Amino acid sequence: ASPLSLSGFVVGHAGLYQALAMFAVAYFIIGMTVLSVCAIATNGALDAGGAYYMISRALGPEFGGSIGIMFFLANVCGSALYVLGLVEAVVDSFGIPPGQKAGTGVHVLPQSYWYELLYGTVLLALCLLVCLVGASIYAKATFLIFLIVAGVLGTILVSFFATRPIGVPIRLPHFNGSETENGSFTGFSLATLRDNLGGGYGVDYTTGQMMSFSSVFAVMFNGCTGIMAGSNMSGDLKRPSYSIPRGTISAVLFTYLVYNLLAFLMCATCNRTLLQKDYGFLRDISIFPPLVTVGIYAATLSAAMSNLIGASRILYALARDDLFGRALALAKKTSASGNPVMAVILSWLVVQLVLFSGKLNTIAGVVTTFFLLVYATVNLACLALEWASAPNFRPTFRYFTWHTCLLGIAGCCVMMFLISPVSASASLGFLLILLLALHYLSPSSTWGYISQALIFHQVRKYLLMLDVRKDHVKFWRPQMLLMVQNPRGSARLIDFVNDLKKSGLYVLGHVELQDLDTLPSDPLQPQQDSWLSLVDKLNVKAFVSLTLAPSVRHGVRQLLFTSGLGGMRPNTLVLGFYDDAAPQDGLARHPAFTSAREAVPLGFPPLRAPTAPKLLSDREYVGIVADALKMLRNVLLARQLESLDKAWELRRAASPPPTIHVWPVNLLRPDSARYADTCSLFLLQMACVLNMARAWRRARLRLFLCVEAGTMPHAQEEKLRQLLKDLRIQAQIQLVPWDAVTCLHWQTRQGPPGGPAPSEAAEEEEEAVNFPANATQVSDEYVCAANKLVLEQSPAPAVRFLYLPRPPADTSLYPLYLHQLELLTRGLGPTVLVHGVSAVTSTQL
Repeated sequence: ASPLSLSGFVVGHAGLYQALAMFAVAYFIIGMTVLSVCAIATNGALDAGGAYYMISRALGPEFGGSIGIMFFLANVCGSALYVLGLVEAVVDSFGIPPGQKAGTGVHVLPQSYWYELLYGTVLLALCLLVCLVGASIYAKATFLIFLIVAGVLGTILVSFFATRPIGVPIRLPHFNGSETENGSFTGFSLATLRDNLGGGYGVDYTTGQMMSFSSVFAVMFNGCTGIMAGSNMSGDLKRPSYSIPRGTISAVLFTYLVYNLLAFLMCATCNRTLLQKDYGFLRDISIFPPLVTVGIYAATLSAAMSNLIGASRILYALARDDLFGRALALAKKTSASGNPVMAVILSWLVVQLVLFSGKLNTIAGVVTTFFLLVYATVNLACLALEWASAPNFRPTFRYFTWHTCLLGIAGCCVMMFLISPVSASASLGFLLILLLALHYLSPSSTWGYISQALIFHQVRKYLLMLDVRKDHVKFWRPQMLLMVQNPRGSARLIDFVNDLKKSGLYVLGHVELQDLDTLPSDPLQPQQDSWLSLVDKLNVKAFVSLTLAPSVRHGVRQLLFTSGLGGMRPNTLVLGFYDDAAPQDGLARHPAFTSAREAVPLGFPPLRAPTAPKLLSDREYVGIVADALKMLRNVLLARQLESLDKAWELRRAASPPPTIHVWPVNLLRPDSARYADTCSLFLLQMACVLNMARAWRRARLRLFLCVEAGTMPHAQEEKLRQLLKDLRIQAQIQLVPWDAVTCLHWQTRQGPPGGPAPSEAAEEEEEAVNFPANATQVSDEYVCAANKLVLEQSPAPAVRFLYLPRPPADTSLYPLYLHQLELLTRGLGPTVLVHGVSAVTSTQL
């Protein structure tokens, strides 16, 4: 349990070569971790909690809280381990030998499980008293213990040279009695050294268990964890960023040299029987045996106190951070001097419970696993800070790199599973449960999340790698910009467009009609939180982009030009439909905002009254559509999407399944209707994308083929079916005769009797620019007939996709264009008008 006796235990079972390898591995892991601790400790003010404080402030409350509990348990079990080790040493020195009923001389202490538990309880109470007084008395006690241990160490080193060869009788428990074996101190002997070079694992006489490399390493590693005691006391140090690096590194170097020196001296002077069967043999070979006994007791007691006070400081830090709510509220209480007395008492109670485990080697594997897990997380915290490359991470301790952090993590993980795969797996499972519990139950913190810094770093790197010049139609995906005037009237539309994005970019855009020159500050900043909360509540994967502009049209232009970064820019503009329907408050009926847990309402203004003027005119609305098409953006106009009850539609998905009606023909241009132009293919693609969304997979696509008499409809149907097959789109094709509708159009085209017929040159010019300048020649009677044709197709679909013609080149015709769209979609229910300008379908692999 102390460096003085631990080296004998390790070399007795493992031999010199494996002992040196164990020390090298252990101190490699500890050394890498110490470099990380020093880096974090010198990067800012450090408070109580040591490693927990470092991890929680670097990795966030979930990791910090879960590792804090693990570190608390590690220190608690470590304290119990040292107390049990001290009891073992006391019983070895003063216990009644096995097989004897009465003691003789100094051997007066009875030996049994309950007696040893009593001794451990008394020793732990002594540690409790010191820790209750406070950190100052603990520091003085540990300094005194350091002087004693240093003196004992010097005495032992002298003893190896000064003591003559002697035989040491060893009493070992054997059934109901005891047996005696003889160990030998040979002095410096080459033969003894040769015998002790290789491993010779035997039975641990305290537990009766067969030792192995992993079990010996587990016990040995616990003797090395005291180097973190300084960081655990970070809240009690005057200058932790100065003291922790110097003290911790000095402790690592000093103890590593002592362990290796003792291992060599023991292997060269003591036979294996003495090393394996008598863990207190140093007392027998010392020139002053009582001093060795005092030194072993003092070192072990110091380690027990160190772990107890470290556990209390971690528990106090956890309680103060409120990560576990009322469960740890009691641990917040402190004395007048600031000593967390209740945390000390609670830690003492837990250590007392662990003492019931009995033998120290029984819990060594669990303690080592916990410490290795904590060390791995400390390295992870430093690695994350280094990889995030945040400007504020500039520790004054510079002797570390991300390589040292990564090596420390790898070493901890490998040794965890080598020592005990079961304990390692159970510890990781426990850690995962704590992580999930804290993620969902703990309050949000203001510490900052390293995950955000890492995500930013990686996203920036990959955005730079996303080259728009390498875009290919095979990998096209919709990237939506949905313009929202007031989210209260657009909740279902926001959700619908989220289904349409197909893992692409989704931006909620909003234009505030104000002039920054006349305002004292930016009015959009206070609104940002409300919009982000809206995104969270609606559970949509969207960004928010707000802008100030003198008009809605200018604001939409700004957003189309500036939204996104690099290769992630909106390629599709989505607008609500411009009509006279009174807006309905969708948020008031939305399940996310009607639950009792919704305490703070979102800061959106009330909806526009039906009689209040609109923020944009019909001309400006159509101008926005025209602007988007000029900027080579696809356009979707969504009408009556707020009446789409997606949950109800999907509940009736069994019989019959909901349908999506697709009309890929320009109903306002029956004289130039085609099914394979760019816009029609884009419309098909958007309907297919909706059908691919998880919520819409049971829906069925119905594609309507408008045919006229004498045009070989079956040939057209077969051609369309082949197109769908090439595009891998599953849809039912339905032939729709529309002679009765188109005849109304041709009657209008012929004009009144005797009137002039449209010139061929004018028609050719219209075709060239693809603007329906003949909008004036499409009568309301024809549009109403087309609307009736669409409406008559039963059963009623969940949503319809219709072809959106381009706005006319003559801006004076904008109101007429919008009027015709309103007539075409009147009474159709949820409808999406689609115009595509880019090729989005591919038949290639």
